[in-house]
Amino acid sequence: MKSIKLRRHEIHLVPECARVIIRPFIPGEKWRIENIVARAMALTKEEVSEELAIVNTEFESRHVDSEAAYLRNFHKVEKRIPGASSLSHERRLLIGAMFSGEYALEAAALFNPSIVPHPDQSGIEAGALRFVMSLRATGEGHISSIEFREGEISPQGEISLKPVTPFVSEPEILENPSYRKASFIHKLREMGFENHHFTAAVLKPLGDHFTLSDLNRSIGTVRHEAKGPKHELTKTLEIIRWLADSNYELEFSSKLEMSERIIFPVSTNETNGIEDARFVMFTEEDGSVRYYATYTAYNGRSILPQFIETEDFLHFRILTLNGSAVSNKGMALFPRKIGGHYAMLSRQDDENLYIMFSDSLHYWSDPQFILGPSEMWNSVKIGNCGSPIETEAGWLVITHGVGPMRKYCIGAALLDLEDPSKVIGRMTRPLLAPEGGEREGYVPNVVYSCGSLLHGRNLILPYAASDRVSAVATISLDDLLAELTNR
Repeated sequence: MKSIKLRRHEIHLVPECARVIIRPFIPGEKWRIENIVARAMALTKEEVSEELAIVNTEFESRHVDSEAAYLRNFHKVEKRIPGASSLSHERRLLIGAMFSGEYALEAAALFNPSIVPHPDQSGIEAGALRFVMSLRATGEGHISSIEFREGEISPQGEISLKPVTPFVSEPEILENPSYRKASFIHKLREMGFENHHFTAAVLKPLGDHFTLSDLNRSIGTVRHEAKGPKHELTKTLEIIRWLADSNYELEFSSKLEMSERIIFPVSTNETNGIEDARFVMFTEEDGSVRYYATYTAYNGRSILPQFIETEDFLHFRILTLNGSAVSNKGMALFPRKIGGHYAMLSRQDDENLYIMFSDSLHYWSDPQFILGPSEMWNSVKIGNCGSPIETEAGWLVITHGVGPMRKYCIGAALLDLEDPSKVIGRMTRPLLAPEGGEREGYVPNVVYSCGSLLHGRNLILPYAASDRVSAVATISLDDLLAELTNR
């Protein structure tokens, strides 16, 4: 059996503890907040200036705009401060700093990468490709977020990454996001609230597309005018608002480098992390391009597959997915419609690989089994390693397989171009297995990826090693297809 050409590049993305953001550090008890505020209020004007200068000297150089973060956290406790509106700017900043703390985003791990072509391909050599790589960053408390890197593949296949700056910035959360009424109703139906009379009262006045302020006005009207059991009203309105808060929009400043942008958990669904984003460059039927990603929201008890939309990696829409097949981890969208329908890979049962088709990006049901464990190296379960890649021979699906001792290997399968529910080839041996130092990490004996891309006749495969660091491999597409089509 001919061996497949595989090159491990000298690229290693390792966790950097010095990359930090400012997060709220606010006690849960009212009395503790009031005690801290009282200590700040007891300071003289001169003491406030002196203490703030000490904080700035120690922390200002570690952040792009520490003052903005301090003020955000000040506003979170403002209602506990007597005469807050008359406080000086310096005292506000100091109080905000007292309720702030640094969070090292990637102190524990930087792993599970995906890769897509960059939206801007200007100014590069012919035959080269600029790319965006997403990564799962994990810090204190095992909370995961999404980071990005920018790089370039030369015409000769050499891969370089743009230097990472020491700064990381969160985006602005847009205060008045918009919603699609049909998608909103779909999700409420799954949750058993679509036909509730309070739900109908809230949604009836809203248009096909509505904003958060529109929704809040309608909720306020229903709360004021509704008659019926108070506990039913409260629960229904809380569910509607929870769903709205789970769908939000983010915007980064265009001045930020790609590596400075961080998507940190926002909604209650994500309190324990945003996991394993699988980005794909999607080509619409009219030729326009948009980037989508599926990811797993985790709140410490349950998971919820979510969806990201962006055109420029500056403005992001975060959306819930709907439908009976929205479950488990590892949903991966095909990069174009097939037969007029969207297509998605998924794993419904934590063991096998499924495919499903839909007329909506946001509604998925009726999964069809396509692939299950077949060899010892994937005898426990299999899943995808990102969105399928279109080749002349079929849809190339990079897979992962789990075998004895929870060892994760990467393999591949080939699906029919016209009917991807048909498997026309699969590897009987691993394409990539953990070797040497790759076996050691937070979760030993694991190689894993959330997405790859083609450059010429090479597959560019970023992958994580043992849930700690990330690396990049290049694989001959011709060798890979030869093995998949000769079975």
